[in-house]
Amino acid sequence: MAGQQSNRSNTLLVPQATAALDQLKYEAAQELGIAIPQDGYQGNMTTKDNGSIGGNITRRLVQLAEQQLAGK
Repeated sequence: MAGQQSNRSNTLLVPQATAALDQLKYEAAQELGIAIPQDGYQGNMTTKDNGSIGGNITRRLVQLAEQQLAGK
């Protein structure tokens, strides 16, 4: 794809949220019994494990948004 611009959609809209999202990632992994390597490199982890962590994070974020919209 030479000559085309990269359109990255995973850029954080609120860069200050990085620490909170990392914390969510580690909490989700711990709940699922998945060990994230100490060096933070997840390239050797299985797709299933990474997907489980991402799905858990998404579920939590949707739950938080629903609670905020409900005024709780």
